[in-house]
Amino acid sequence: MKLVGYSALIAALAGLGACGSQNDTAQLTKSGLDPKNFESVINGDSTSLVTLTNASGMEVCITNYGGRIVSVMVPDKNGDFQDVVLGFDSVSAYTPEINKSDFGAAIGRYANRINQGRFILDGDTIQLPQNNFGHCLHGGTDMGTLGWQYRVYKIENATDSTLTISIDSPDGDNQFPGNVKAYVTYTLQNDNALKIDYSATADKPTIINMTNHSYFNLSGDPELSVTDEMVWINASNFTPVDSTFMTTGEIIPVKDTPMDFSEEKLLGKDIESEYIQVKYGNGFDHNFVLDTKGDLSNCAARVTDPRSGIVLEVFTNEPGVQFYTGNFLDGTVTGKKSKIYNQRHGLCLETQKYPDTPNKPQWPSATLRPGETYNSTCIYKFSTVK
Repeated sequence: MKLVGYSALIAALAGLGACGSQNDTAQLTKSGLDPKNFESVINGDSTSLVTLTNASGMEVCITNYGGRIVSVMVPDKNGDFQDVVLGFDSVSAYTPEINKSDFGAAIGRYANRINQGRFILDGDTIQLPQNNFGHCLHGGTDMGTLGWQYRVYKIENATDSTLTISIDSPDGDNQFPGNVKAYVTYTLQNDNALKIDYSATADKPTIINMTNHSYFNLSGDPELSVTDEMVWINASNFTPVDSTFMTTGEIIPVKDTPMDFSEEKLLGKDIESEYIQVKYGNGFDHNFVLDTKGDLSNCAARVTDPRSGIVLEVFTNEPGVQFYTGNFLDGTVTGKKSKIYNQRHGLCLETQKYPDTPNKPQWPSATLRPGETYNSTCIYKFSTVK
């Protein structure tokens, strides 16, 4: 772990180690990031970049601004390391004034959409910000009602392979009830798996549904489309949406539809289908009802890039995963190393409760009550095939 810009003492000791030299050469990460570009103060809180490594040489860089995964370096089939997530070269580029994006973020309080931003909890009607077709998306992300992806998390603990961050969300934060204390722990394992553990407690009944919003491109080149990647999702059903991306409350089979990834297939095969759900999503942007039944040992999804040979497997104890294929990337965003992010040049696999669960009592509950602890785990495991 390297934590730059977090301790003046570390900086002073580094200067002594240099024997008084004025060597200002940037110490870049394996992914080419300059940690100094992530040192800032945002809304009174300090930001920095944390670098995790493992015995296999894998590297994951995370900023405590939004708990965002900035880069993930993994070996390809030739043993060359590739950065497989989209992101930016500086913390300022993640701020909503410059780029309103969810790249790599720890999303909260509620990932995905809540219908009209409204739900009833114990007889009380709660009205949240409406920032996406009249719905509340990712906890409310408009200017002035920022979700957790635009907040600075506190660094609780950092080692070579583990980072724990926390956030205090006050009662009434974006109109959500209850004071919530949430933690996110990133653990880079020696089997090239990045494990993300979420936990939270509240002092009054509330709802919570956290996820990670990394955009993956397993080719290692974000200028190449992910439509050439192979996808498998361990799901016999999905939750359909209407034209505003809101779930209808139905759970329907994927069989005999373009939504069927129960057998591995080329992502681009059906992404331009006339099937109404693909038309509504502008591609794939749907919650899949996992057949894993919360078993962390049972793979929930797998993506393979034939060009690089890099494989991503996803494991979770959550009932669903939102599969999003970067349909609204449009070439207006320039990311790391001046690469332009075009449509479908990244994909997301967001482990989660189903969208709009607070308004769908028939679905697994997202309610958190005092005395309870919310726990959620997502594992992104990388390997290669020839």
